[in-house]
Amino acid sequence: MENLKDSELVRIGLVQSVSSADTGRNLAAAEKQIRLAARQGGQIVCLQELFKTLYFCDTEAHTYFRLAEPIPGPTTARMQALAAELGVVIIASLFEERAPGLYHNTVAVIDANGAYLGKYRKNHIPDDPGFYEKFYFTPGDIGYKVFETQYANIGVLICWDQWYPEAARITALMGADILFYPTSIGWDTAETSDEVNREQFEAWQTIQRSHAIANGVHVVAVNRTGTEAETRFWGGSFVSNPFGTILYQAPHDTPETRVVEINLDLNRNYREIWPFLRDRRIDTYQPILNRFIDT
Repeated sequence: MENLKDSELVRIGLVQSVSSADTGRNLAAAEKQIRLAARQGGQIVCLQELFKTLYFCDTEAHTYFRLAEPIPGPTTARMQALAAELGVVIIASLFEERAPGLYHNTVAVIDANGAYLGKYRKNHIPDDPGFYEKFYFTPGDIGYKVFETQYANIGVLICWDQWYPEAARITALMGADILFYPTSIGWDTAETSDEVNREQFEAWQTIQRSHAIANGVHVVAVNRTGTEAETRFWGGSFVSNPFGTILYQAPHDTPETRVVEINLDLNRNYREIWPFLRDRRIDTYQPILNRFIDT
């Protein structure tokens, strides 16, 4: 596949899936969908958060630590071979075992020639009913990351990170052309109010669209779908341009592999017309480092 980094057109592959308890089956399904995205012209393919497993964080059980693996490790090796074969960048979210008793929610980034470019460890770890991630994951300690791939400079954040403008801002300031958010989020199956469910989804999408606008970058969110335990994952994977316009949105309830072409020249265009970065008053922002500003 040709190298398009010198132009501004990049084709993004989103893989929104239903997961099973069989990790081998999930891995094979992900590989199949990456191949499909590549056949459709995809150049950077993003999988959902923890794509190899069910979302096991709905409960606290020590047995799930056995699902973790080193990064780099066996799954990244398979992804490296696949990336090299297809000429695609792969963003793969995995359960990382750093050492016994020390685990992270981590994304590995594989370049289009099969090179392992590195990893990002999720910084913001939730702890809510159905999302008991603090039991499993140590917060990231390697900072925010931007990866220089064959097709674009990409920043990768993970799920709960998407609610924090600071994470998006820092990653954009580091030079990311696109922010990717592998995600696992959904509705409580006990919630019967369509209004509440709609409000939750729209808040999730709106906060990420705001990151695109504030930073002048494209945003790609890839969520899982299907029902697991008490959560109906709401899918709705999407691509936003740098002014918050939705270029594509996946359905809520079905798997979907889709390739969306974006034009990175729009980053420059919107940043020049709406110069938010120019007008930042960095000399006034010290209070943001406080947990709360007590009076």
